[in-house]
Amino acid sequence: MSPWAGPAAVVAVLAAAVLHASWNALVKATGDQVGIFGRSGLIGLAMCAVGIWFVDPPAAGAWGWLIASVVIHVGYNLGLLAAYRLGDFNQTYPLARGLGPVVVAVVAALALDEPLSPLPAVGVLVIAGAIGVLGLTPWRKVKANRPAVLAAIFTGVTIASYTLVDGVGVRSSGSAAGYTLWLLGLQSAVTAVLALGLRRDTRLLAAGGRAWSAAAAVAVLSTLAYGLVLWAQTRGALAAVAALRESSVVVAAVIGMLAFKEPMGRVRIAASIAVALGVALLAVPAA
Repeated sequence: MSPWAGPAAVVAVLAAAVLHASWNALVKATGDQVGIFGRSGLIGLAMCAVGIWFVDPPAAGAWGWLIASVVIHVGYNLGLLAAYRLGDFNQTYPLARGLGPVVVAVVAALALDEPLSPLPAVGVLVIAGAIGVLGLTPWRKVKANRPAVLAAIFTGVTIASYTLVDGVGVRSSGSAAGYTLWLLGLQSAVTAVLALGLRRDTRLLAAGGRAWSAAAAVAVLSTLAYGLVLWAQTRGALAAVAALRESSVVVAAVIGMLAFKEPMGRVRIAASIAVALGVALLAVPAA
């Protein structure tokens, strides 16, 4: 049986992967990660506050999952902030993303009665293994910067956690758009408050136009990216969606090389090709 209800879900997740790598690169590129998270949180809150009036609210049974996801997402943002402050983009990003697909696949199969057929299961393992290579090479850099690696691993655990929680929550919500806007709106509010608390001065709000433009881009791209993923989770197996989403590491590797002058090397190029192979295994419908 195919893990996808149709090709639209595959296209949606691939688009989300590009958007996700792009907004993460914007966060890494700024010299003020706390500031951009805080400003994007304020903008995201405003966007979602307007949007919720035009969609159906989540069903009552989805709210427990939604609130749990907000808490996990805040931990994810804190882990991501620490990882990007401590390490290179094309080191910490793939390492953070690599844990999710395997954890989601195992939990979905054992707890949610959603096992994958052999070919997609191989695709999940290929993607996760290749992402592990991207995050753990060169090994000398991993050994030299253990705090960045630990922050990335923590981030990866939160990614797997919110993927599973939101997979159940959005399916019980009756409204993928409503679930998305309420989730990201509440998350944005908490993130903005935390950023203001960490900064403890007026620089966050008094930043110039370029800082606010970057924050607006992060807010829009991240909302679109996760909205597409949540919609896809209503039309595809959680493990397949989680693994396909992590094809963003290939985009991130290219961004890291071009924008941040971070080297690729033959091993990392081969790992990127392996991710593409895993994506192909996931995307081809079962006969």
